[in-house]
Amino acid sequence: MRMTINIITSVVALVVALAVAVNAPAGAQAVAGEQTAPPPVTPATTPSTPASTPASSPPTTGEGAPSITVKPFQTGAENKPAKDEITESLSRSVEHALVYLASTQNEDGSFGRGRYGRHVGIAALCGLAFMADGNLPSRGRYGEHVSRTLDYVLSNTSESGLLAAESTTGPMYGHGFATLFLGEVYGMNPDDSRVRDVLVRAIDLILNSQNDEGGWRYNPVPYDADVSVTICEVMALRSARNAGIKIPKETIDRAVRYVRDCQNADGGFRYMRQPGTSAWPRTAAGVASLFYAGVYEDDSIERGLEYLLANAGAAGAGPQLQAHYFYGQYYATQTMYLAGGARWDEWWSRVREELIAMQTDDGSWVDHQAGNAYATAMALIVLQMPNRYLPIFQR
Repeated sequence: MRMTINIITSVVALVVALAVAVNAPAGAQAVAGEQTAPPPVTPATTPSTPASTPASSPPTTGEGAPSITVKPFQTGAENKPAKDEITESLSRSVEHALVYLASTQNEDGSFGRGRYGRHVGIAALCGLAFMADGNLPSRGRYGEHVSRTLDYVLSNTSESGLLAAESTTGPMYGHGFATLFLGEVYGMNPDDSRVRDVLVRAIDLILNSQNDEGGWRYNPVPYDADVSVTICEVMALRSARNAGIKIPKETIDRAVRYVRDCQNADGGFRYMRQPGTSAWPRTAAGVASLFYAGVYEDDSIERGLEYLLANAGAAGAGPQLQAHYFYGQYYATQTMYLAGGARWDEWWSRVREELIAMQTDDGSWVDHQAGNAYATAMALIVLQMPNRYLPIFQR
C-alpha cells in the first residue's frame, strides 16, 4: 500500500511540473544566455544570444506606453531569404558603387571632400560598406581600403576614448558608427590587440555617457538624450558584445526603457521623451534599438513596424524630398530584415529598386547635406544586406 501511494504521489508531482512548464510565459525564459537564435548563414563569429535580457515590464511613462505581448519566436531573414533577393541589376549597381567609393578614399584613409570629407563616422560607414562585400583588413578585393579606413579610425582616438576628428561637433553620431566598425573588425579578427584596446576605451566612453533617462545625445556627457543618437550607441554596444566585450545588462535595460518611452500612440517614435510627432526615420531607429538590445517579440516592435510600412515615404521620393532619407533607409531596412517574413519580402523588393533607380551615372548616391561618400556608403550597406557578411545583422 505504501509503495502504491508513493507511485501515485510521484505521478501527480510530475503532472504538476509539466503543467507549470507548459503554461509558463515565454518571456520568463528570456534570460541572457538562454535564448537560442538560429545558426548564422555565414561563418562569421556571431554569438547566438541577445545583447541583453528584454526589460521585464513596459514603461510606466511616455505617450502611448505599450504593454508587452509575448509571441512565438520568429526567425528574421538571416536564414530565410526573400524570393529573388539578389538580381543582376542589383549586382551591377553594387559593383559600380564599390568602384566609386574606393575612388573617393583619401590618402589618410578618410573619404570624400568638403565639410564631411574627413569625418571618422563617415569613414567607418565606408569601411562597413566594403566589409558588407566580404572584405576585411588586407583581405579581399577592397581589403587595402578597409585597412586604410581602420588606420584612419584608430589614428583619431583620444585619451578619453572618443573617436572623432578634431573639428567634429556633436561627435557621438560618428563615435557610434566608428565603434560599430571596430566591433565588426575585431569580431572577425580578435587577434588584433590595437583594435581591442581602442574598442574597449570607446565602449567605456559610451557607458559613461548614458544619461539618467537611459539614452545618449550629441556630446559624450550624460546630460541629454534622443533616439537618433541612442541607436548609434546601442548598435556599437551590441557589436562589441558580439565580439566578446562585456557590456553591463543594466546599460541595455535602461536604453530599452528609454526607447520605449519615446514611442507615440500611433506606433511611431518621436525624437525625445518630451511630447513630439512621429517620423519614419526615427521610428526605424527606435525599432532597430529594440532589436539590437535583444528585444524581438514586443508590441512596441509590432506597432513600430506597422508604422514604418504605412509611413516610410512615397516610392521614389528620395533624399531630395525626404529629410534624413539614407539614415532612415539604413535603419528601416535593418528592422525589416530582422523582422523577416512577409515584411522583409515586401520592403526589400521596394527599397532595392528605389535605390537602384536613384544611383547616378558615376555609381554614387547624392546627399547634399552629408556628402556623396556618406550616401553611397549607406546605400551600399542596405543593398548588400542579402550577402549576410556583417555579424551585426544576425539576431
